Amino acid sequence: MSWLTDFDDDDESDFDESDIRVRPNPKANRPRTKRRPAHEDAVVGRVIAVDRGRYTVLLAEDRPDERTVLASRAREMRGTAIVNGDRARVVGDTSGADGTLARIVGIEERTSLLRRSADDTDQVERVIVANADQMLIVVAAADPEPRARLVDRYLVAALDAGIAPLLVVTKADLADPAAFLSHFTDLDDLQVFTSSRDEVPLAEIGAALVGHTTVFVGHSGVGKSTLVNALVPGAGRATGHVNDVTGRGRHTSSSTISLRFRGADGSGWVIDTPGVRSFGLGHVNPANILKSFTDLEGIAENCPRGCTHLPDAPDCALNEAATDGEMTDAQRARLESLQRLLETFEH
Repeated sequence: MSWLTDFDDDDESDFDESDIRVRPNPKANRPRTKRRPAHEDAVVGRVIAVDRGRYTVLLAEDRPDERTVLASRAREMRGTAIVNGDRARVVGDTSGADGTLARIVGIEERTSLLRRSADDTDQVERVIVANADQMLIVVAAADPEPRARLVDRYLVAALDAGIAPLLVVTKADLADPAAFLSHFTDLDDLQVFTSSRDEVPLAEIGAALVGHTTVFVGHSGVGKSTLVNALVPGAGRATGHVNDVTGRGRHTSSSTISLRFRGADGSGWVIDTPGVRSFGLGHVNPANILKSFTDLEGIAENCPRGCTHLPDAPDCALNEAATDGEMTDAQRARLESLQRLLETFEH
């Protein structure tokens, strides 16, 4: 083992770090770091349109230098959802001149987030809009037929997100909406408007929009885009018709867009969304579903702890009230709707 005898304990050069070979940086650039720039020069604007990775952002809202800019997503925003209604932090060329492209580097804290899933068993949520404080649910009295349970789903999603709901029934000249509206008569906080071809309550609906950011939702073919065009002249939202065979509306509005509403008493924002035929609630905590049925929540306070409120739940105050005739017809119908939703989550 001659190599052991050749080792000299007194030779300090054996431990000289200068002998270590370091591979040179071929690009002669600085090493990568996880530190992100602070972007202290960022300006905050409202995202009003999203189209294939490009975002239209309104800057200096209601100021003399108000303008829109086209922006892309910064690298550090990869994996972060940016949706209509977001308050985005923007850097780069924010002049809004033709051919310029800014960058979104951050999203301000959201006040609300409206979401839906593909179905009730799907935990993957789809974000629809951010920072809305009202939801205007549009249904038709006929052509297509109104679906009370779909409206119930909208109400659950809205109240779960902390958004106040409104309801508009269109095409009241084709059918009397009284039977449909009886399903919601016990909801004191739900403001309801009815509209017909000859009488559209634009002033009343417009007054409810002032000072709010309102997201419009509804089944395809109910006249949602027609209503938006009437409230916001020049909106140019595409309108369609209902198929005579299937009774289904044709998808006309294919994108979500924010439009400024200007009324006699002030302004607000209207967010028009594509029509949908279903509204999954897989993202909603089942414990919050009952809270959306405000007319039944008070009765349920007398239920035993841990009550499922299902039809076979023992000592359920809701079932007992329905059996004993202590509920209105509307409340019994809504109890059935509630229990169908709860059964979906139960299984």
